[in-house]
Amino acid sequence: MAGETWQAVVAERRRELDALIPAEWKLSEEFMASLPADGRLLGAEPVRKSGILSETELDITENYTAGQLLQRLAWGDVSSLAVTTAFSKRAAIAQQLTSCLTEHFFAQALERARYLDEYLQREGKVVGPLHGLPISIKDSFQVEGMHTTVGYVSFLKNGVATENSALVNLLLDLGAVLYVKTNIPQTMMTGDSENNIYGRTLNPHNTNLTAGGSSGGEGALVAFRGSILGVGTDVAGSIRIPSLCCGTYGFKPTTDRVPFGGQVSGVAEETPMISPSAGPLAQSLDDLELFMSRILSAEPWRYDVNAVAVPWSKHVESKSLLTIGVPPEDKHFPLHPPVKRALESAIEALKKKGHRIIRLPIDPSRDVADANRLAFEYFTYGPRLDHITPSGEPVIKSVATLASPMFSGPPYLNQDLGVFEKISTLQIARKKYGDAWRKAIVENGLDVLLAPGAQNTAMPHDTYGWPPYTSIWNLLDYPACIIPYGKASKELDPEPMQVGGGQPSYDPEAVDGAPCALQIITPRFQDEKCLAAARIIDRDIRT
Repeated sequence: MAGETWQAVVAERRRELDALIPAEWKLSEEFMASLPADGRLLGAEPVRKSGILSETELDITENYTAGQLLQRLAWGDVSSLAVTTAFSKRAAIAQQLTSCLTEHFFAQALERARYLDEYLQREGKVVGPLHGLPISIKDSFQVEGMHTTVGYVSFLKNGVATENSALVNLLLDLGAVLYVKTNIPQTMMTGDSENNIYGRTLNPHNTNLTAGGSSGGEGALVAFRGSILGVGTDVAGSIRIPSLCCGTYGFKPTTDRVPFGGQVSGVAEETPMISPSAGPLAQSLDDLELFMSRILSAEPWRYDVNAVAVPWSKHVESKSLLTIGVPPEDKHFPLHPPVKRALESAIEALKKKGHRIIRLPIDPSRDVADANRLAFEYFTYGPRLDHITPSGEPVIKSVATLASPMFSGPPYLNQDLGVFEKISTLQIARKKYGDAWRKAIVENGLDVLLAPGAQNTAMPHDTYGWPPYTSIWNLLDYPACIIPYGKASKELDPEPMQVGGGQPSYDPEAVDGAPCALQIITPRFQDEKCLAAARIIDRDIRT
């Protein structure tokens, strides 16, 4: 890289990646020109129309859950080679249409699939409970022999990884096939997955809207069904935001239940902060639970020093009727009309099924805006490492215009404080805030909380804003699940809504048809209960 411009470095990197897509998997210029001008890719069925996948491959990628495919793989009813080929082809198409990938190592994945097929035929048993299943992972995970840039041009000079992240080793030991790494934003701290190396990830529902961030590549790829099961990370909503933007299911577990070690972040690791979680994105709740149960049953503490030795419990208290708490809307972060309509529709459906709904009153001790100011100060009080300037690359727009929740009230920190005093102030405030939520849950006898995933749906590029309704649960380290539910409609919600404070406004024309979503939350380490309740809620809002 010495003496080269950042543009030249990026151009060479893109040429390398493009050359790794087989010629027969590439879309012609004529085909690209035939796609709808309004950006609504999924409705145009580009995969089927491209002719790149056979009918069998279309069936494999479109008509099964991960659990169903694993059963077929274990029986030998379908080969890992066939399944990996099908998802590799589909991921290659997704990449050409949405820029959702940072690495695609299809040849290595197919070699791995052949090995697994031969092992099954020779030994008569599977390598592990994820035998032969292709799984996609976010760029921040290290895979030996692959780059991990997390969106910084300067990180290309680090070369390829010489070892795997903890979760990568665990997935391989369980028999999974890794085949792609997925796109993220520069800094991994915005809701719009764009960087100067790999470009901007587009939302396959509407390419004029963001796919979310920071696991935006995963959201787009899973929505496109170029992956049946993907892994992202979440420190302020980075699994849940792409899930709600792209219409997938997503789960942020309690910190360190899924191994997080060995990732690249670009952040000073010694700085006490809100800890991120690793977790799944999928097309069904079944597959979220499949991922969690397989990973947590494999003794993840053996792979990562910080992973907690708390196995997945299959014995969650079975309740057909739930007591559900609904937090109040925050005046500083008003819900857009489609989001409010989806939430109220779900509440009414759950009431009809006999669930008890408790609308929690406004309480200053549980204020969403307060939580978000506290979370923001955790992210900004410590030293900031500059990985952008060394390469000469520009700051992307969503980073340059990053929204801040500090308009909503006074800061927690006096900037004249020393580092120790700042940490103490934040920790005391965080504990006090968490105790207020504990009391609300216990005193009301709540099983779960039901909230919006965001005040908005997917937004036009670079306008997502601050994520108040996701970062609050990172502050508390509560597990949280996104359920896709409903769509924005310019007919049902025709009136625009202007919002201040650097937050996104509602334009009914721009977001028409965008997925809406619900968020299910439980206290720390109640991950099993969170997914069990999400399953009940998901069922009862649709019947």
